[in-house]
Amino acid sequence: MTRVMDRRRITRYRLDGAASHREDRLAGEEPLEIRLGGRAFSVTMRTPGDDFDLVAGFLVSEGVVAEPGEILALRYCAGVDEEGRQTFNVVEAQLRPDVALPDTSMERHVYTSSSCGICGTASIDAVRKSARFEVHDDDGTVKLSVLASLPDRLRTSQKLFDRTGGVHAAGLFSREGELLCLREDVGRHNAVDKVVGWALRRGMLPLRGMILQVSGRASFELVQKAHLAGIPTLAAVSAPSSLAAELAEESGITLVGFSRGRTLNCYTHPRRIEADPSPE
Repeated sequence: MTRVMDRRRITRYRLDGAASHREDRLAGEEPLEIRLGGRAFSVTMRTPGDDFDLVAGFLVSEGVVAEPGEILALRYCAGVDEEGRQTFNVVEAQLRPDVALPDTSMERHVYTSSSCGICGTASIDAVRKSARFEVHDDDGTVKLSVLASLPDRLRTSQKLFDRTGGVHAAGLFSREGELLCLREDVGRHNAVDKVVGWALRRGMLPLRGMILQVSGRASFELVQKAHLAGIPTLAAVSAPSSLAAELAEESGITLVGFSRGRTLNCYTHPRRIEADPSPE
C-alpha cells in the first residue's frame, strides 16, 4: 500500500548524553513501474502521489509525447503486496496508435542514463533532436524582484517538506509570480516530471513565458526536462553544473542559480530578466 508519508519511532540523542524516544515522520519512497504497450518501460523511485502526472511528465522528458492527445489513458495495473492489498506501484500508459513506442534496446537505456552523469556532446545532441519546442524565440520577461521572490514562495507552499524535511520541490510560476503548480518528491527529477505532466494533461505545453523554480541544484537533467517542456526560465536555489549551463546556453533557456532572496546568478540568456524601476 503506497504512502506519501510514514511514521517511525526513533531515539533522539543530545551531545550531553541525554536520549529521548519520539515519533518521526518520513517521506514515502516506493518504486513505480511505467509500462507502455503492456511492456515494462522504466522504473523510478518516487514519493507516491500524482503518479499520472509523473508518468506523463516522464514521457515528455523522454521525448515520447508532447501533446495531451498522444496519451489516450493512464491506469494503475493490478499489483498486491504480501498482505493482498493493492500497491498502486505500476502504471500503464496507453498511447495513441501513431505515437512511436520508444526504443527499449541497450542504446536507449544509455541515453536515459546520460541525465544521471554521462556527459558530452552526444548527450546534448540527443536532447536537441528530441525537443519539439523552440525556446530561443520566447521573449517573455520576468521582473528581477519577482524572480528573486520565487524561492520563498515555493518554500511556504511545501507542505510535505514541513512535515518530513526530506523532499525536493518544483514549482511552475507565471511571469507575475503566481504559483500555478507545485509538486514534491524524494527525487528532484520526479518533482519536475510531476509539474510537467500536470501541464501536459491540461494542454499547456509549450510552457511559454513560464518559470520553473526548483528547491535544489540545477542539473543537466533538469535543464533537459525544461527544454523538452518548452520552459524558457529555470531557477534554482543552489548551483548549476557546467553541462547544465552548456545545454541551457544552446537551447535558449535562461538559467538562474543561487537564488537566495536578495541575490541571484544568471548563467545564460539574461535578456529575460527585467530590472525593476529605480526608486524616485
